[in-house]
Amino acid sequence: MLQITDLQVEQKMWPLLRQAFRPMFLLGASFSALAMLLWILALAGTITLPVYGNVLVWHSHEMIFGFVAAIVVGFLLTAVQNWTGLRATHGRALGILTTVWILGRLAFLFGAHLPVWLVAAVDLLFLPLAAILLAVPLIKVKQQRNLFFVPVLFLLTFCNALMHYGLIENRFDLQQLGSQNAVWLVTLLMAIVGGRVLPMFTANGTMTKKAEPIEWLDRIALGSLWLIFVLNITLFSAQLPNEVMAAVYGICAVSLAIRCLRWRIWISLSVPLLWSLHIAYLFIPVGLALFALRELGFDVSNSVAIHALTAGAMGNMILAMIARVSLGHSGRPLQPKAIMSVAFLLVFTAALTRVVFVWLLPEFSLPWYAIGAAAWILAYAIYVVIYLPILTTPRPDGRPG
Repeated sequence: MLQITDLQVEQKMWPLLRQAFRPMFLLGASFSALAMLLWILALAGTITLPVYGNVLVWHSHEMIFGFVAAIVVGFLLTAVQNWTGLRATHGRALGILTTVWILGRLAFLFGAHLPVWLVAAVDLLFLPLAAILLAVPLIKVKQQRNLFFVPVLFLLTFCNALMHYGLIENRFDLQQLGSQNAVWLVTLLMAIVGGRVLPMFTANGTMTKKAEPIEWLDRIALGSLWLIFVLNITLFSAQLPNEVMAAVYGICAVSLAIRCLRWRIWISLSVPLLWSLHIAYLFIPVGLALFALRELGFDVSNSVAIHALTAGAMGNMILAMIARVSLGHSGRPLQPKAIMSVAFLLVFTAALTRVVFVWLLPEFSLPWYAIGAAAWILAYAIYVVIYLPILTTPRPDGRPG
């Protein structure tokens, strides 16, 4: 039985602070649209941003440790209530966590004239605080299955700290080591969570039989993805022959692609909340395949490959998941407004433009960047406009959350 706060106290609480998905999804999505707008304007030379470090670092850092981190934390601190049966972070604690996140974004955006230690301290506080809030209910009920998310949040903190240290020491290699391995960690989270929910969502949404997992396939897919992270964070990948790393990326790509195709994307094409998730997941093996081609000497830049995972997998999966979770956890039917299909197509367009067109036609990179950025901004702006009243008002059934 769910342990909840007194109903009268709950009803007096600001709806935005009743569950973590509310402020984190709303602010994260809003920030992603704003940050993308500022980035493309700065890239075109239209504006100058007073950011901490430089604009390139700001963009790579904030899209991962600002935008993506907010969504990951919002999802985990909401899901933990279902996992444990205990009331998840809400009220004052959630307000403090949200404020810490906001201060981190302001510190990075206006950090050109702030002490380095201050920006780093404020920015590095968010993920450890979220990890502690996640760990408490999991430990209280001795729920081992999902406890691994806690060290993952601390690993993300370590990657964030690497970026800050790289900035302080003027070491681009350390900055990239931090940002790129954060991408691998989030990719791993997507692969794990997607593998848990996509078969169930697809079966429920299409009224068909659930695709049961194949244990050896899952072990190869997730094990090779863990291996990729370990090899990269330890820099051991640079010591191995290119062909070996290409094989690791390739095995991971093929196994994840087979895993996803077993969930039958073709039966989900009439359900936007489903096909959008399937497309997002398929971008993971696409990104891995691009890394494999890069190791084999093909003309694939690191930027193109990494954006298959960020703009492609993360951008699509986040929009699809927050559109779904925002409805389900606010007590509403899983029937998004029709315009959300447009938003899903727009974020897919943004990824396609940033990855495929930039790769094949690099001489037009800036226009492709602009088109992709515009599509991304519109996609997440649609979400914010449509879901603002949902995220800021109480559940219609009167239940907590």
